[in-house]
Amino acid sequence: MHLNKRVVVTGGCGFLGSHLCDRLVNQGHEVICVDNCFTGTKQNIRHLLDDPLFEFLRHDITFPLYIEADQIYNMACPASPIQYQHDPVQTIKTSVHGAINMLGLAKRINARILQASTSEVYGDPEVHPQPESYWGRVNPIGLRSCYDEGKRCAETLFFDYHRQHSLKIKVARIFNTYGPRMHPNDGRVVSNFIVQALKESPITIYGDGRQSRSFCFVDDLVDGLVRLMISSDEITGPINLGNPTEFSILQIAEKIIALTGSKSKIVFKPLPLDDPRQRKPDISLAQKKLQWEPAVPLEEGLKRTISYFDQLLLSE
Repeated sequence: MHLNKRVVVTGGCGFLGSHLCDRLVNQGHEVICVDNCFTGTKQNIRHLLDDPLFEFLRHDITFPLYIEADQIYNMACPASPIQYQHDPVQTIKTSVHGAINMLGLAKRINARILQASTSEVYGDPEVHPQPESYWGRVNPIGLRSCYDEGKRCAETLFFDYHRQHSLKIKVARIFNTYGPRMHPNDGRVVSNFIVQALKESPITIYGDGRQSRSFCFVDDLVDGLVRLMISSDEITGPINLGNPTEFSILQIAEKIIALTGSKSKIVFKPLPLDDPRQRKPDISLAQKKLQWEPAVPLEEGLKRTISYFDQLLLSE
């Protein structure tokens, strides 16, 4: 039984944030979705707007927020390379100023706060799979560093607030996640390939397609976030959340072509700068501390995502 809480979700109009809002409202919590709609869209939460448990607040968390709540999920930040490189300064401000503002709020109102961190804190890893104890290998001045270093700095701030002010913190390191409501043009592997396959356009693979990723379906990921939030105070994280089953980019492309019955051909292009060769979470900590592991197989998750994009393209 969940005791009903007042929960703030920053970035609540985004892909992950909107699914998290759904889950919390379904559990009977009062949810305040905070978003400036820089990359998120109101379309993602439209079905919640009439729900008495749900409230939408248009606000940029790089500015302070004064609000009452029991829990804060800090999900706000552009999360795909196309989005975060569009305005790198705003990206780092969202990660750093945003974290300072949300931590300040949590401290004032004595709320528990969760940071949506990222596997990008590991950079291009020399250790595989990546455990939470690995410190990472990140280029501090590269094209992706506005995101990588912004998220690393946010983790620093969370732990400093925890040590200095005894704030109740949770830090989740999120690995590749996919599912309905992904932005069709955000340049991520799954959404890119699905949109290209449905339009029968060539499927573009950067590099030779042998680089690997692990893909977690959004429902599984949200389940991990909620479990982390309600776990005991001494479980601060950082905790990896993601799917440890690894696929090459080429395998994903071939699977999507098969599932959509598309006639798309695969074309290869040069690999972008600082693109990690492999990414795979070690989730033994999440299994042990949260009794969490992903349950949705890739094929089922892809089918649900394809049907979402199919509808989206039809409505356009």
